[in-house]
Amino acid sequence: MKVQFWGVRGSIPTPITTAQIQAKIQVVIQRITAKDILSLDAKEKFLASLPKSLFGTVGGNTACVELITNSDSSFIIDAGSGIRSLGKKISSKNNPIHIFISHFHWDHIQGLPFFDPLFIPNREVHFYSFMPNCKDFFAEQMKNPFFPVSIDAWSKNVHYHYIKPNSSFKIDGVEICAKEMSHPGNCYAYKFQQGNKKIIYSSDVEINHNDFNDSLKNDVFFKNADALIMDAQYTLEESFEKENWGHTPFCYAVDFASGWNVKKLFLFHHEPTYDDKKLHSMLQSAQWYNEYSVDNKNIEIFLATEGTEFDI
Repeated sequence: MKVQFWGVRGSIPTPITTAQIQAKIQVVIQRITAKDILSLDAKEKFLASLPKSLFGTVGGNTACVELITNSDSSFIIDAGSGIRSLGKKISSKNNPIHIFISHFHWDHIQGLPFFDPLFIPNREVHFYSFMPNCKDFFAEQMKNPFFPVSIDAWSKNVHYHYIKPNSSFKIDGVEICAKEMSHPGNCYAYKFQQGNKKIIYSSDVEINHNDFNDSLKNDVFFKNADALIMDAQYTLEESFEKENWGHTPFCYAVDFASGWNVKKLFLFHHEPTYDDKKLHSMLQSAQWYNEYSVDNKNIEIFLATEGTEFDI
C-alpha cells in the first residue's frame, strides 16, 4: 500500500506567509560561504545540506490523506482543503473513489466543493462515515449563500455508506474498521489492513488512559500497526491549557505508538499557529523523547508533510 499526504494541518488552512519566507531566505543567506557558489554542483550540495525546515515547508492544507491499495484502488481519508489538489490528479481516471470521513468538523470536509471528480457526470464516488445523514452535512456547506453551486451538481453516481463502529468490512481486498476516539462531537479512527500490512489513521483525538487499556478491541485495532498517522497537534504545555479540546501532545502520541508496538509514527494535524521551524523542533523533541523515555526504541517518527509519499 502507498500513502501520500495532501493536507496535514489542523483547524484551518495555514498558507506560509511572506514574513516566514523572508525569514527562511535570511537564514539561508547567512549560511552561504564562498565555496558554496563555486559551481553548479557546489550550489546543489549546499541546497541539499539545508534542513527541511528551511528548504521546503510542511504545508498549509487541512487534513487529506490518499491510500493507494495493492490493487490500485483509491482510498481518501478526510476531505480537508488538501483534497482539491488530489482531485486534479485523479479526475482523469475512471476507477471508483472511496472517501472515509473521520468526523464533520469543517476542516475535514471543506475541500469537497472543490473536488473535481464529484462534478464529473456518473463518476463513481463512495462516502463512508458514522453518520447516516452525512449527505445532508455536505449539502449544507454548499447551500446559498455559502457556495454558488449546490450538491445537485455532483455526479448521480455518489453513494453514502453508514459505518458501524468496531465492525469490519472489505473493499477490494482491504479490511477496514472504524473505532470511536475521544473528540468533541465524536471522531473515528480508521484501520486499513491488506495482507499482513496495517495502516491506522487517527486524527483529532485526545488520548486518554482508556486508549492504553490492553482490551481485545484496542489490541486488534492498534497493535503492531506498520504505520500510525496520529494527531499530535500540541506541545505538552499547550495541551494542559487546552484540555478537552480534542487533540494530543506529541509526547503522548509517542507513548501511544510505543505501547502498541507501532513501527512508524507520523505526527499529524499540525497546529495552525506553528511555523515550519516550530514543527520540525517538535519532531526532533519527539525523537529525543522516544530515545530516552519509552520502552520501544525502534519506532520511526516522522512529520507528516504535504506531498510526502511512503510505502507499507
